[in-house]
Amino acid sequence: MKKQFNRMRQLANQTVGRAEKTEVLSDDLLQIERRMELVRVVSHNTHKRMVACLQGQIGTDAEKRHKKLPLTALSQAMQDGGNQLGEESLIGKMMEMCGDAENRLASELMQHEMNIEKEILDPLNQLAEVDIPNILKQRRQLAKLVLDYDSARARWLQATKSIISGTNTQALTAKADSLKEEVDEAMNKMELCKDQLSADMYNFFSKEADYARYYVMLLEAQADHHRKSLTLLESVLPTIQAQQGDCTVSYCCVSEITTSET
Repeated sequence: MKKQFNRMRQLANQTVGRAEKTEVLSDDLLQIERRMELVRVVSHNTHKRMVACLQGQIGTDAEKRHKKLPLTALSQAMQDGGNQLGEESLIGKMMEMCGDAENRLASELMQHEMNIEKEILDPLNQLAEVDIPNILKQRRQLAKLVLDYDSARARWLQATKSIISGTNTQALTAKADSLKEEVDEAMNKMELCKDQLSADMYNFFSKEADYARYYVMLLEAQADHHRKSLTLLESVLPTIQAQQGDCTVSYCCVSEITTSET
């Protein structure tokens, strides 16, 4: 009993005067935490603005997306106008042919925006709305566990002090031992949470280059889309221009014949 009493007194003397608030994260982890919150905010804002640039309706299937595109509406209006004017009209003929080209451009745009959504928008949203918030949630959980540990340790320290000045040493020692078990349990929970949080934070930090890649991918996708659109236009323009020339010649011949007959 005397040895146990001396051990409790030694522990009390060692821990008296220590800071009551436990600091569990290193300076580099605290910097990563601040960076994560900033990355979350800018990723959220960028995702929002990127969605606003899309002409199609995000989250819908290809057919619905294609129908909602302004280019599709333009194509339909031109083709309807061409049908109303008829193929004997030069304007009607050109409207119909150009309307078909606009529809093909709309299909290309639809595919481009669906790729943007899958390859860039979805990962950005996952990062800003799921991955980082989950890690920050762990950080809040760790803060709670730290408070639980500090509270348990404070109760235990108070109990060890009572042993020194108290008279019922056996009862006070038993109480202190019980409180020490609570401290150990609280510390284990805190350390487990800290280890998982640290691993997740360092994993986030190691993937920063991957997150930066999304913005490069956006420009690459835009460049590819414009190349495909230009290729499409260059493939149909000669045919349309030739058809326009033929229609113009035919229209002029008909006009001359009509004039001479008059």
